[in-house]
Amino acid sequence: MKKKILFILHLPPPVHGSSMVGKYIKESSIINEAIDSKYINLGTSRSMDEIGKNSFQKIGLYLKIVFQTLKQLMFFKPDLVYIALTAKGQAFYKDSFIALLAKIFGKKIVYHLHNRSMAERQDKWLDVVLCKMLFKNTDVILLSKYLYPEIQKYVPENRVHYCPNGIPDAFAKTPNAKIPNSNEVVEILFLSNLMKAKGVFVLLEACKILREKHLPFHCTFIGGESDISSEIFQKKVTELGLSGKVHYAGKKYGLEKERAFSEADIFAFPTLNETFGLVNLEAMQFSLPVVSTLEGGIPDVIEDGKTGFLVEKGNAEAFAEKLEILIVDPVLLLKMGQEGRKRYKENFTLEAFENCFTTILNEIIK
Repeated sequence: MKKKILFILHLPPPVHGSSMVGKYIKESSIINEAIDSKYINLGTSRSMDEIGKNSFQKIGLYLKIVFQTLKQLMFFKPDLVYIALTAKGQAFYKDSFIALLAKIFGKKIVYHLHNRSMAERQDKWLDVVLCKMLFKNTDVILLSKYLYPEIQKYVPENRVHYCPNGIPDAFAKTPNAKIPNSNEVVEILFLSNLMKAKGVFVLLEACKILREKHLPFHCTFIGGESDISSEIFQKKVTELGLSGKVHYAGKKYGLEKERAFSEADIFAFPTLNETFGLVNLEAMQFSLPVVSTLEGGIPDVIEDGKTGFLVEKGNAEAFAEKLEILIVDPVLLLKMGQEGRKRYKENFTLEAFENCFTTILNEIIK
């Protein structure tokens, strides 16, 4: 008889790392063929600007999630409850109540952590007590070994499983053998939501440094508005004298998103708070060298000096320096991009994630 697993996770919309991984899990034949699975969408926001805000509609959605969870615990009677536990903000308490329901029913639980802030909670006695309850006798899936310190206080390492994210090879750009002319304008791409935490202002400051050095570049920002609106963004662009050098192109999906990656030469992701960074994998698919930060599990993805560069977060000068190296050295730019594509194919495909994830579930549920 197939083992029963209740998946309580995030599904798009909105589109972010955790919801996309949830979508991949739900749609995976590799993961679901050997188990009897049920799914509950843990999300109560339907757009990025709703995240962190309270409303009567969200309260209603949450009560629906609680009811669905109780129903599945009583009648589906899962052998394992998988929870994509949110580690930050008010959502932590919302998700914790769902997890405690599963604990009350005596269910075996595995948490899959897609974000960070457990370490920040260790100075709050209520959060410490809650975490000790949540993590007692449970397994945890992390995206990288660099993230273990976040939960080290609560979970022994023998109950931690590592499963790096993977994405479908939808944007299969063949490495371009053409070496760009160093006099041509180099296209830098940023693709994420317009958030301070994604390093939007850091990249704009870096672009100012590049402009002052008269380097041939153009930077395109793609993504939905969040705590940075298009008006705030454009005001900052004007203040820094970047008109004509920087362009905000709004949201892009499907073929438009693919075209943006195809037309770029460098991918820039100066994130200030990240767990893994799926978007870096998308850039690597397109043979783009990536300049990013030493945050979360990103060092497991980007090989510094080989597939791109990693700098300390918030350091616009260092970020500009690495971008400059690639702008003035088209041969290195091409080589790093090709190495990134190779690394993606060897380690971060969706199939690699599905196989690793399935192995972990089998280990826990046996």
